[in-house]
Amino acid sequence: MKLPSLKIGKFCASFPLIQGGMSVRVSTSALATPVAECGGIGVIGGSGIPSEELNKDIKKAKSATDGVIAVNIMYAMKDFTELVMSSIDAGIDMIITGAGFSRDIFKIGKKYNTPIVMIVSSPPLAKLAERLGASAVIVEAKEAGGHLGTDKPLRELFPAVRDVIKKVPLIAAGGITNGYEMGEMMDKYGADGVQIASRFVLSEECDVADEFKQAYLDAKKEDIVLTSSPVGLPGRALNNPFVKAMNAGEDVSTRKCPYVCIKNCSHLYCINTRLALARDGNTKDGLIFSGENTYKMDKILSVAEIFRQFKKQAESVYKEGRGFRPAV
Repeated sequence: MKLPSLKIGKFCASFPLIQGGMSVRVSTSALATPVAECGGIGVIGGSGIPSEELNKDIKKAKSATDGVIAVNIMYAMKDFTELVMSSIDAGIDMIITGAGFSRDIFKIGKKYNTPIVMIVSSPPLAKLAERLGASAVIVEAKEAGGHLGTDKPLRELFPAVRDVIKKVPLIAAGGITNGYEMGEMMDKYGADGVQIASRFVLSEECDVADEFKQAYLDAKKEDIVLTSSPVGLPGRALNNPFVKAMNAGEDVSTRKCPYVCIKNCSHLYCINTRLALARDGNTKDGLIFSGENTYKMDKILSVAEIFRQFKKQAESVYKEGRGFRPAV
């Protein structure tokens, strides 16, 4: 059965899939544009880069597609508001945010008629986001890559949030690697769509270094671990020499922080530097964020082929979603 479209605010994605916005130049216009062209919501990672660069990349994506382009900006960033305003100036369609909770972002969204999508990991925060004016809510469970706000698995956490979200679309995120799981979350659990990140690292269009993608391809289940982050949240990453040293208690701190980019940085290490190293191919010293189920993926595919497979697989198991349906 054909999956329903995903309507967030005034924007409508013909295929209910959001590509996760991976920061520090992992999710750029090079990835977001083809995702939007395929009918999903393409997302540029807006954290860890200068606002001028973000503004330019958003404009590049917007000029290349009539599809939906969003930006993901972590609330933990010191220049959060500057990045938000730069994104709005560039004509972004919607803003996705998490890694902390901003009340003011909803006022900005209302003022500039820009839908705000909040990433949460608990029913109370989901309910608060809806009450404050979120146009959609993303439930991100423990299987996700990067920063985590919960230790609960998706199929345990999602129903509890579904029970409290009634007025806006609710998106499932964390560990989804194929269309069968997408169809399951929408049909059995009542999700209005899914957000997927790690699968898109292994796309031809994602412009991280080949070594980064190979690390994903080589990863086994036991290679994907939890570690610490200066943001103050646990993170899920590949267990490379850098992460092994940190988890063993070795000193991996940065003597001089070159960015000073996080509001309440623990200075455990410079996360921007470590993510950039990995993005550029240094998989020994860099931080390689990864979803819990990355080991299940063994091929680099085009974005179009990823969508084709997800559509075929999801529609083979989807019957009748139980999620939010906007009035027509």
